[in-house]
Amino acid sequence: MKLLSIGNSFSQDAQEWLHQIAVANGVDLETTNLMIGGCSLETHWSHVVDQQAEYYLEQNGKNMNRMVTIDEGLALDEWDVITVQQASHYSGQPQTYVPFLTDLVAHVREKCPKAQIYFHQTWAYEIDSDHGGFLTYNRDQQEMYRRIGDCAAMAQRLIGATLLPSGPVVQYLRENTPEFDYKNGGLSLNRDGFHLSWDYGRYAAAATWYKVLTGKTPAVNAFPEWDAHLIDVIHDGINAVVGE
Repeated sequence: MKLLSIGNSFSQDAQEWLHQIAVANGVDLETTNLMIGGCSLETHWSHVVDQQAEYYLEQNGKNMNRMVTIDEGLALDEWDVITVQQASHYSGQPQTYVPFLTDLVAHVREKCPKAQIYFHQTWAYEIDSDHGGFLTYNRDQQEMYRRIGDCAAMAQRLIGATLLPSGPVVQYLRENTPEFDYKNGGLSLNRDGFHLSWDYGRYAAAATWYKVLTGKTPAVNAFPEWDAHLIDVIHDGINAVVGE
């Protein structure tokens, strides 16, 4: 399977461990990310129009030290899956999706008609995040989560996409597992209040993508040096959200 994300640092978070998880589990999954930090759907569409080489090319979680245009990224391979997403601070604001999401996906489908489109539903910020965009949601994690969910459902309908529910998995772990119940002393799944933590946060998103894309929960632990119990907790959370 060959996967391309037209994204930002949140798709970077989700992809970081995905290839490694796949390799450990005997799955041939190649991942590519077109990355501009904080990039919104509107900006992605503007780069379709202007064709500027503004995207950092990342493959299998590594920076390739190359800048590309969107169309160069789309032409790199015969993609099986292409993912799109909104910038995190706009993710719960429906007015920021239209018409940029539909225009972008129409362009992608024209260039890559065989690819299946997925929409990445990202996560709400941590409860004590100092990100300026958190003000839009009254610095309320639950409000941000709810509004992102509403917009993801809208996006799914607009473009006929399958959801990659990283956000629901992160929120489930926050609310249903003492290990990741940050407000009561558990580990935060964020490293800075909005990006995912380097280890278990990024793992949760990658394993969610793996589950949705392959239909399987990772059977082999790609990171034996990490806490195996926490990996199991994450897998249980994914199965609760996505299904066994």
